[in-house]
Amino acid sequence: LAWAPFALLAVLTDGGAGAAPAGGARLVSLDPRFQRLVLPAAVLEKVAAGFQWVEGPVWEARRGALLFSDVQRNAVYRWEPGGRVALFLHPSGYTGATPFRGREPGANGLAFDRAGRLVLAEHGDRRIGRLEPDGRRTTLADRYRGKRLNSPNDLAFRSNGDLYFTDPPFGLPGTFDDPEKELPFSGVFRLTPAGDLILLTTALRAPNGLAFSPSERTLYVSNAERDRAIWMAWDVAADGTLTGGRVFFDATGAARRTPGVPDGLKVDREGHLFAAGPGGVLVLAPDGTHLGSIETGAVVSNVAWGEDGSVLYMTADTAVYRIRLATRGAGF
Repeated sequence: LAWAPFALLAVLTDGGAGAAPAGGARLVSLDPRFQRLVLPAAVLEKVAAGFQWVEGPVWEARRGALLFSDVQRNAVYRWEPGGRVALFLHPSGYTGATPFRGREPGANGLAFDRAGRLVLAEHGDRRIGRLEPDGRRTTLADRYRGKRLNSPNDLAFRSNGDLYFTDPPFGLPGTFDDPEKELPFSGVFRLTPAGDLILLTTALRAPNGLAFSPSERTLYVSNAERDRAIWMAWDVAADGTLTGGRVFFDATGAARRTPGVPDGLKVDREGHLFAAGPGGVLVLAPDGTHLGSIETGAVVSNVAWGEDGSVLYMTADTAVYRIRLATRGAGF
């Protein structure tokens, strides 16, 4: 486990980008608005490394630390400023007595509820779980109309306590063709504080990351397919249902050329999306314009706001990175 800072090369371009420096880390600006959010002199830090596949970063405000999943190790780790990394939770997503047959047994997405309890999208146990203050685990949702969920992937709370989550089959050993897959679709769900589970849409084959606009009137959801590498936007009605689904941004061309697919995302207080996707973290304006990208040189899986809200943490392949921005996350 290690951390190290290194400067990013700022690439200013109208579309194409030059060769990446050693390590592949760079800032790619495609629009002047990008440099107002991500300063050219920004420094990217690798704060932790040596994992298998990291995901689900979330800032633990009461401790001033970052939690993140190592999905393949079935573990959640805690990183504290200063470089200390410690095992926080094991097992994180699979508690079965027999060895897990697939590659990704652990929790994926993580989030804190209004009471400060950690909620986990658990691949192996195929459920949304909650870690109680005394260490007990509570199942919040594991079935829809009597059928087991696929493998919950990522999650986002609305301010009223509703939990929205995606349920592709990526955590199943056989993914889409797994013989134990019970639902014939990949859904986006809403779980109410009362425990009601509502299916919102089955429009995406591989729904993955999701985040609300600052007003919570729009829900963005990524689709993690190379041949349909898109982010969708839905209007959120007063009753929590989704209407008016539309393609917000299409990166299919880039996904066919560049490692990475649409994955986890977060939104800043001005409504810009910071979205893991082909090449790194894509910065998308509220009008859908691709302003530029933060490229770490590794496939980025997810992002989270931390510290005072101006620091973006990124989980990428086997390491965790951070960069200080000139904007702040929604809610900070």
